[in-house]
Amino acid sequence: MKCVRRGFEPKDAYEFGVKSYHKLNQAAADLFFLLNRGYDIKSASTFIGNHYLLSERQRMALARMISPEEMLHKREERKISLEHPPSYVEIDGFNLIVTLEVALSQALLLEGMDGTYRDLAGLRGTYRIVDKTIQAVSLLLTCLDRLCITSAVLYLDQPVSNSGRLRSLLLEMARDYAVALEVQLQPDVDRCLAGLEGVVTTDAIILNGCKSWLNLGRYIIDTEISDAWVFRLNHSGSA
Repeated sequence: MKCVRRGFEPKDAYEFGVKSYHKLNQAAADLFFLLNRGYDIKSASTFIGNHYLLSERQRMALARMISPEEMLHKREERKISLEHPPSYVEIDGFNLIVTLEVALSQALLLEGMDGTYRDLAGLRGTYRIVDKTIQAVSLLLTCLDRLCITSAVLYLDQPVSNSGRLRSLLLEMARDYAVALEVQLQPDVDRCLAGLEGVVTTDAIILNGCKSWLNLGRYIIDTEISDAWVFRLNHSGSA
């Protein structure tokens, strides 16, 4: 199987390096200000990006990291502590697995203001199993067992290529673990997860609509992938 660095972009070392850090923090503070005054994320990030002459990737990063204060409070209120995890979870499959693959690839991860780790990999309807996929699935299943999560439903976007192959891999590997794993192929995973409890995702729309969620991706990365590259802003300066 070919070695692939999921989400790796050579320019990230500069665009998210020391020389860009101050500018990105200033841009983040201004974006946070606008979002808290009712501006939508698309127009606000375009305005801020133009003002600070940010690259497209830097603009995408800020849009994924920064959220209005009201949404942050709501997410925090609905977050389940991993000190007392539920016995049952609903997982946004590609969202979690791709982020773990990016972490294993030492490619860029972003710490959001809500404490989640997000990536910029972007499936765009295509996905293929790579050398990091088996590692990512193994970490996920091991973590579920460690947290005594006895059952889980993992949703994969059916229109994405190779979703069926990934489903087969997940079910085959799950046989060696205690967790009872169900894997569903769904045409609209976002809609499936809306309003549910015990959701595992970093998708902002799902986080805003679910009844409760847990930050499982960050837990796995923090405890199991010590060399992951996580870009963090000085959120205290923008809050």
